[in-house]
Amino acid sequence: MSGQQTNLHNTGKPGGPGDRAAAPGPALPFGPGGRGGPAMMGMPVQKAKNFKATFRRLLTYIKPHRTAMAVVFLTAVLSTVFGIVSPKIMGNATTILFEGMMAGAGIDFGAIGNILLWLAGLYVISSLFSYIQQHVMAGVSQKIVYDMRQEVNLKLARLPLKYFDSRTHGETLSRVVNDIDTISGTLQQSLTQFITSIVTLAGVVVMMLTISPLMTLIIIVTLPLSFVFIRTITTRSQKHFRGMQQSLGELNGHVEEMYTGHQVVKAFGHEQKSIERFDGVNAKLYESAWRAQFISGTVMPLMNFIGNIGYVLVSVAGGILVMRNAIKIGDVQAFIMYSKQFSMPIAQTAQIANIIQSTVASAERVFELLDEEEETPEAEGERLIAQPKGNVRFEHVKFGYKEDAPLIEDMNIDVSSGQTVAIVGPTGAGKTTLVNLLMRFYELKGGRITIDGIDITQLKRGDLRSLFGMVLQDTWLFNGTIRDNIAYGKEGATEAEVVQAAKAAHADHFIRTLPEGYDTVLNEEASNISQGQKQLLTIARAILADPAILILDEATSSVDTRTEIHIQHAMSELMKGRTSFVIAHRLSTIRDADLILVMNQGAVIEQGTHKELLAKGGFYADLYESQFSGRKKQKEAI
Repeated sequence: MSGQQTNLHNTGKPGGPGDRAAAPGPALPFGPGGRGGPAMMGMPVQKAKNFKATFRRLLTYIKPHRTAMAVVFLTAVLSTVFGIVSPKIMGNATTILFEGMMAGAGIDFGAIGNILLWLAGLYVISSLFSYIQQHVMAGVSQKIVYDMRQEVNLKLARLPLKYFDSRTHGETLSRVVNDIDTISGTLQQSLTQFITSIVTLAGVVVMMLTISPLMTLIIIVTLPLSFVFIRTITTRSQKHFRGMQQSLGELNGHVEEMYTGHQVVKAFGHEQKSIERFDGVNAKLYESAWRAQFISGTVMPLMNFIGNIGYVLVSVAGGILVMRNAIKIGDVQAFIMYSKQFSMPIAQTAQIANIIQSTVASAERVFELLDEEEETPEAEGERLIAQPKGNVRFEHVKFGYKEDAPLIEDMNIDVSSGQTVAIVGPTGAGKTTLVNLLMRFYELKGGRITIDGIDITQLKRGDLRSLFGMVLQDTWLFNGTIRDNIAYGKEGATEAEVVQAAKAAHADHFIRTLPEGYDTVLNEEASNISQGQKQLLTIARAILADPAILILDEATSSVDTRTEIHIQHAMSELMKGRTSFVIAHRLSTIRDADLILVMNQGAVIEQGTHKELLAKGGFYADLYESQFSGRKKQKEAI
């Protein structure tokens, strides 16, 4: 953006309720220190519309990191394998201890010590490989999402204004922030967990079979029972989780709405209604959340119960086999440890499969944004207006937001350098549309617009927009000092220039009355100053920018009458020698305009000076009389 484009459309409140995608976070590890548990099992899974195509496209971001991913896969396998072998070796130590006690010949502590050293070495090596895996995967995942964020950010700069007009800001932010964070979390944790879970499951089954096929069969037989319980519980809990999410979104929306509009709520005495609605939604949320958490919370106790049944059967079968000398007692201990490890990878894999589904759905939403139609590409051999004069012509301009609904049919306007052009008309007449076309926020359907004889399509958008300074009715200020907000209008502006612009806009006095003066920090919505003061700062910004063409959209609508007079004088000085487009709602502000364009239904139906238009007794005269004479009722909102 050029430093001279001095005001933007307000972006609204990002991430409002209902705008965010229900994007789950990264998979959480099971076991000691982990938090992945039953509360997540019943959560409804967000699914992609086209899983295969989106998954293949996501893989293209991983492809450049093939070597690193191979290292991750290898270290994950090695770390898991060394961890799996350990219970078997520990069982040998138990066997030596048991046999030494039973034989009465003494315990071979040397052999046990050697086994413990081996175990310590295996655990260290396993941890080392796990560290390498996590370190490499962290780098890969962050590089991938870094590239993805860069691509999305560049895409947003190339999207036309109609994209943002047709979507909520929260929806766009959700794709840029939440969905990419979901992808990042899945790449960082879930992918490696998926690998280790598969290797662990396969390794544990192999080790159990080497100990006792009979006991392995006992463990596997208990699996179907676990799956039946899990499926039954998750099916019942999902509807309550859906209700919980819906109530949570409704509650967030209500709280945000009541917070941002608390003055209006108090003014109209609706506090009690607001409280009653909150209590109703909160009660629904409590009921849904309680049922969802309770039902899903029964998963682990039931899994433990089934696991304990398997544990008892394995212990009995193991005892019988030991007495028959079919296996050693240390093998029974090792098998019990393996049986404990057996169910965990299955639960992990099921959870990760759901997370991958949601991740692909998030990726699909990001790819939808990346595939959006972009602005018309810049023309080759772009031209440059070195010393702009501000001659503007609209020649047979045609435009419509939709193909089948034209708004402007044949607009012809000729504005000479230095003229002040006022644009008036009822709501929906096309006043703001005209400005959007002039700054090429929208592309024409026909005709052309020229500045100093050069078609605006032959100029780079940045160069074109740098010719304009804007002061809109909806002020836009960012979180920062007042000095920074004014200096936004001109790159490298000095302190003296900022103060001079503030004085010209009659803002210097109120700024100096603030505790921190020009160093006063505005919050995100600039709610710590009044609406009129906001407007003065945006006018100061436009004055500092010193543009060739000014666009003023009822720039003094939020200030008092006396300040408005001062600003009018300041703006008159600013507009000298510059082409100015003034979108006017109050006709008193444009009596001295060089040219008044009267618009209705997308067409310029009258044009001339204030006196000429009044003399005609047409549409403008009717509007003027409805505002000031009191002879007629106001027919349309201006």
